[in-house]
Amino acid sequence: MEDKSSTGSNWIAGVEPERELLTQSMNSIYEMECREQPTRLASLLDTYQVPAIREELDKLREMSLSTGPVLFIGMGASYCSSISGSSYLQSCGRPSFTVDAGEWLHYSGAWEQVALSLLVTTSGESAELVQLCRMGAQRPLALLCNNEKSACWSLVRNRLPILAGPEYGNATKTYTNATAACIVIASHIVGRRWQEDAERVLRSYPADLDHVFGLRNEMEGFCRGAANIEVIGRGPAHGGAIMGALCIREMTGQRAAPHSGGGFRHGPLLDVNDSHVAIILALGRTASLGVSLAQDCLARGGRVILVETEERQRSERLLPIKTASVPEPWEGLTSTIVPQALTLAIAERTGAKLSPRFQYGVMKE
Repeated sequence: MEDKSSTGSNWIAGVEPERELLTQSMNSIYEMECREQPTRLASLLDTYQVPAIREELDKLREMSLSTGPVLFIGMGASYCSSISGSSYLQSCGRPSFTVDAGEWLHYSGAWEQVALSLLVTTSGESAELVQLCRMGAQRPLALLCNNEKSACWSLVRNRLPILAGPEYGNATKTYTNATAACIVIASHIVGRRWQEDAERVLRSYPADLDHVFGLRNEMEGFCRGAANIEVIGRGPAHGGAIMGALCIREMTGQRAAPHSGGGFRHGPLLDVNDSHVAIILALGRTASLGVSLAQDCLARGGRVILVETEERQRSERLLPIKTASVPEPWEGLTSTIVPQALTLAIAERTGAKLSPRFQYGVMKE
């Protein structure tokens, strides 16, 4: 699609959409953007190896050398993307946290103790993020954004692009590219190569996407009649769980909620019954804990979609979905494929509850 600069209209990502897109249904746009993800991801990973981007990454690493944690600050899908970055830094021994932009804006008095704050925002126009950009002008601050014509982009000196292109449906390719960018940034901060791991992801991701989307009607039939769907993950896949639940709920109106694996076991597990579906993302170093949790859900009469890297036999209340094994923390990216496909299948059967959005609306706190 040819980029067209906005002339007064507040187009998504600052780009006027092609005329034919304006008449497409939400389902067709959503599927198109899901299918775009491998191509957009490959483009981002190529771009993040050019000298200009490497210079920006070097600046972030230099800022991160100060005393204090590295913060990833975002909202919605951007918050979810950030979890892979902070989780990876923590696993490498570098204190790091993902915080909600609205909570940080109104309730934190600790910004002076932070080594580096990375603000993550797709639009670059969210009220909370714009305020944080203004407040952080004299602090070690960087921006990861998908809109180079946004208020946030104009306010911050150290900036990196998400490069997902305009997104008119639910957050799919922006989540994927922002997650990958957060992983690259975290890897650069701790001095670890990421290129070989990223190549492995690029080899398996398109096939996994096609395979899982081909199973979407089977997943929808398996979940049909559920009072609620809960998406559960740990580590980087916890970000995928939050994003997956948001996608299902926003696009379809189906009640869906995210949990960490530990958070689900110590509470919500107690009310699992035959009206309940759990999508358990049994990926990464804690995959065995996800499998154990699935067994406990089944023992209580619940239904489970188990996302893992091993083969497993299907049963009446267990639907296993195998995806390729990827290096940690890249499961934060691949963990959303199953919720994305299920979302499309539900929307195809019952209709999407959202309309495509081609322009930013009023950004309120």
